[in-house]
This record gives sequence, structure tokens and C-alpha cells, in this order.
Amino acid sequence: MNALPLRQFEELVADALDQVPAELMALLDNVVVLVEDRNADEPELLGLYEGYALTERGWDYGGALPDRIMIYREAICDICETEDDVVDEVTITVVHEIAHHFGIEEDRLHELGWG
Repeated sequence: MNALPLRQFEELVADALDQVPAELMALLDNVVVLVEDRNADEPELLGLYEGYALTERGWDYGGALPDRIMIYREAICDICETEDDVVDEVTITVVHEIAHHFGIEEDRLHELGWG
């Protein structure tokens, strides 16, 4: 499907964040979620976590820039046929990237059905 307008897509991302259990959202530490059109290096990538997972943070972590979760609007819309598909894929991608913040690796995410 054609890419949804940025504002509409950002609302879907906000809705997906609302679906994440409050207990997990409370544990997110120093993270910002951003929407971009595509990843320049990997245009097919749906989302990306950049930062230091909670499991990798040591005593010297303080003062770091926020970790970033990127959600790629055009790449997600490329693989979806309907707006409902976009909603589902945004939710899956947001949860997937939040899981990386908690140190959950790709293999485990696939086992859990979030791959």
C-alpha cells in the first residue's frame, strides 16, 4: 500500500505504545521512539533499536544520550496491504524494538512470535 501520511502513521505508533503493558513502559529508561521514512543503509528494515540495552548498562552509564527506537514508515507500508495490516505491523515492530532495549535477542523474539 502507499505510505500513510506521517501524522497518521505517528498516531499508529502512539497507539502501539499504548498497547505495551504499563509495567514494561515504566521500565523503559532513557529511550525515545522516532518515526523515519526509511533506514538509509537497509531500506527494507522496519525498525531499529540504537543504544545500550538495560542488560549492557554498567555503573558508568549515567549522562548518556537517549537510546533510540526508529520505526520506518515507508518500509512498513511497503509490506502491508491494508491500514489494519499497518496497525498490526507497527505494533509488532514497536514491541520487537522495545524488547531489544530489555536485552532480548532476535532468536528469542522469533520464538515468542515477535519476529
